[in-house]
Amino acid sequence: MKARHLPGKIAGAILGLTLLLGIGVGLSTSADGQGRYGNQDRRNRNWDGYPNWGGSFDLRQTALNAGYNEGTKEGRNDRARNRHANFQDFSAYQKATKDYSSRLGDRELYRRYFRRAFESGYNTELGIQVSQDNRDFNRDRDRNDNYNDDRGQNRRGRNWDRYGSYGGSFDLRQTALNAGYNEGIKEGQNDRRRGRQTDFRNLGAYQKATQDYSSRLGDRELYRRYYREGFENGYADGYNGY
Repeated sequence: MKARHLPGKIAGAILGLTLLLGIGVGLSTSADGQGRYGNQDRRNRNWDGYPNWGGSFDLRQTALNAGYNEGTKEGRNDRARNRHANFQDFSAYQKATKDYSSRLGDRELYRRYFRRAFESGYNTELGIQVSQDNRDFNRDRDRNDNYNDDRGQNRRGRNWDRYGSYGGSFDLRQTALNAGYNEGIKEGQNDRRRGRQTDFRNLGAYQKATQDYSSRLGDRELYRRYYREGFENGYADGYNGY
């Protein structure tokens, strides 16, 4: 009698083992389904780690959440296509008004939060790590609204060694940083004289980011990335009177 039931017991044991293995695989897949950079994604969704420029709680939370979601979506698409675009060229980043409502408060403040989170979400999906110099600069930039501390100790100015290095030729990097910085400082000085501060990302020269570019220098999108970094710092220096 026992002999006749032995194959059934063996079959049951094998079935149980298979189910356990299936559960293990499912859990592993679920964990991986959080994204290639799941742990990093959870860290970057900690809104306490983002700057607080004022506005209501709802405005800040809505903008950060919407911006991060849009950024990760575009980053995931680019990762699937094995490409890396300039996140500032995406219409969602430029508009920065998704999920915005007038009941939340100031629209420009909303856009500022949105764009910061969009950048973080996009970079997270592509596994881009910010260099220590950039983290230090961003920390000081977030400390107050004019992107600089009172002593100006964290200024990059025309010290190109303090700027990011994303590849490309020496001439491409130097030309782009120099052209961007020159245009940025000019716009910053103009706004300082007028007693106003605009969002430099809305300026035509910043959005085009191709002044002095030539195809002989190399990749156009890489040039624009350097240009915009130089422009941002130039604008801050011009506005602050350096």
